[in-house]
Amino acid sequence: MSLNNIFDIAGSGMTAQSVRLNTTASNIANASSAASNTDDVYRARKPIFAAIQHEAAREHDMPHTNGMSEHASHGVHVHQIVESEAEYDMRYEPNHPLADEKGYVIYPNVNVVEEMADMLSASRGYQTNVDVMDAAKTMMQRVLTLGQ
Repeated sequence: MSLNNIFDIAGSGMTAQSVRLNTTASNIANASSAASNTDDVYRARKPIFAAIQHEAAREHDMPHTNGMSEHASHGVHVHQIVESEAEYDMRYEPNHPLADEKGYVIYPNVNVVEEMADMLSASRGYQTNVDVMDAAKTMMQRVLTLGQ
């Protein structure tokens, strides 16, 4: 594997973790939003990652690496963002302006503790990819100084 491919792979990881961090931030921001019916309530969202395989890499104009396994990954991409199917949080608040005729207000299916853990994981994943890029850059700089 060439050092140049490392930058593409780590860059795709950084992009994917950035999307994950954005969806987590959106979930946290909407955790306390209320609605009077299920059509208007916010649903938690999660990104689904998929590896960019050798065949898909050709479609994305990524260079072929000789000797690399046919099943080796060339990075990651966000396959889709799905909405959670978890139950909404129904709270009895008859004095709330959005309460239905029974006095219930519907809140999103966002678990803030889970979202905070996901945010830390995305942040660390992003930083790990930055560290990989830094290590590859240092290696390339050392290779350039070999001839001196």
